[in-house]
Amino acid sequence: MRTFRVLALTLATMLPASPVTAAETPVKSKIVGVDLFKNGLAIVKREATLGEPGTYAIDDVPAPIHGTFWIDSTGTVDVVVKMRDVEVPVSEAVPGNLQDDLAGKKVTVYFKGDRRAPVSGTVLKMKPAKPEEQAPGRFLVLQTAKARVYVEPSEVAAVESEDAGGKVTRRRPQMLLTLHEGKGAENKGETKVTIRYIANGLSWAPSYRLDISDPKTLLLEQHAVVRNELENFDGAEVRLISGYPSVEYAHVRSPLAPRTNWLTFFAELAGRRQREIDALGNTVVGQQVVSFNFRGAHGLSLGATPTGEGVDLHYQSIGKRTLADGDTLALTVAKGKAGYERIVEWLVPDTRNAYGQIERHDAGDDVWDALRFKNPLPFPMTTGPAAVVANGQFNGQRTSYWVNAGEETVLHVEKALSVRTRATENEQLPKDGSARDLIWLGGRQYRKTTVEGELAVSNHRKETISLVIRRRFSGELVSADGEPKRQLREEGVYSVNKRQELLWNLGLKGGEEKKLKYTYTVLVPH
Repeated sequence: MRTFRVLALTLATMLPASPVTAAETPVKSKIVGVDLFKNGLAIVKREATLGEPGTYAIDDVPAPIHGTFWIDSTGTVDVVVKMRDVEVPVSEAVPGNLQDDLAGKKVTVYFKGDRRAPVSGTVLKMKPAKPEEQAPGRFLVLQTAKARVYVEPSEVAAVESEDAGGKVTRRRPQMLLTLHEGKGAENKGETKVTIRYIANGLSWAPSYRLDISDPKTLLLEQHAVVRNELENFDGAEVRLISGYPSVEYAHVRSPLAPRTNWLTFFAELAGRRQREIDALGNTVVGQQVVSFNFRGAHGLSLGATPTGEGVDLHYQSIGKRTLADGDTLALTVAKGKAGYERIVEWLVPDTRNAYGQIERHDAGDDVWDALRFKNPLPFPMTTGPAAVVANGQFNGQRTSYWVNAGEETVLHVEKALSVRTRATENEQLPKDGSARDLIWLGGRQYRKTTVEGELAVSNHRKETISLVIRRRFSGELVSADGEPKRQLREEGVYSVNKRQELLWNLGLKGGEEKKLKYTYTVLVPH
């Protein structure tokens, strides 16, 4: 039975500084595995081996996301995080302020200009400031043989210290693990502790390349870029996560994280992200997801190859990797081949709202060259940019959305400028000159209007093209040329007018022009 307890959370200066005691044994922890989301988060797994029951000090203190810090151990382990003053070599420390760096040292301060003589004395050691007092002090305070001297830092030209090349004091976090007497200590005096948490700073960005040099078979490659802004790790098992993970508290740092406080914690918990959190969250590509199953609109097969069990998250291992903080890794994750069909797709958007009123539609009726194929990889294609090349030449790049293994999808490549199109619609008056029908629905009166539309398309290419036309409209279909497939759009199931789509699959020879007429009725507020 494994248990652990977090006994105390020392935030910034909640506990006084104290040196490592003799009762604490230094121990190293190592990152042995990381699972990377695409939104800047990573699941970190690190291990440490403890000896006999006692307290062990670890310098690698994580900054986990709230609610994601867990310890697995055969024994009972308590966790305490402390802030301590640690001496480090000057060459390894980032320059801080003079008061902290030179505390306790004898120095000589030289001033700008020649109006004031140098001052020699000992730099006083100040009590660490509270979180709300983190602003640097205005003066450099020295104790001379005669009195205490307050020096304006802006007037200092140079400071000479007798302890050149020595050490400076830095306030660093330390995590103490206390292993209690019990079952965890009987295995030859060793107890393995596994620490798991989710943290910011390590992520991956996917991309795809589709080579269509072969007119019948495409080569699909999945690439990944991994960037480490977390910390160094050596020989850790790295897995890339695809899916739509739910990390509700991703913007909230745990109170266990060093250099945080309750004010920051509760502000983040309330959704008010601090600037530093926003900056950190923007260092990597955000999680890309699809909010709707848009492939269904293409009339594609929804069949797929069954893969995995449980939640829809896919973990793809890329082996053991070594990355220092700031390193970036680019690699090919997988390759696959699939048969494909080149099509030209023309989507004509609905120009009416659900109440039949004409409105401007931002989505144009562009015509696209596209590829229709099934995902040949043994796992899902995650959302990301997809570049298409042929015979060494770049053809285009568009977003490829989530596609399950074996599932069919359509990827736009570039606009089909040599395929000309025109879409027109006109409301028709009753041929017998009578008034239009009036209908009452939900206490509101509507007039029933007949709309006639025409789609014209001309192929200016030499070769025959496979043309897919998708005409969206609101209302009830009366007739349409070419026997198109008709399907109800999800957003129009409960509206006054049905939101529908007509789908034509045509072959259009080089130089050929084709016109398609259709008629539908629509209810418009009277």
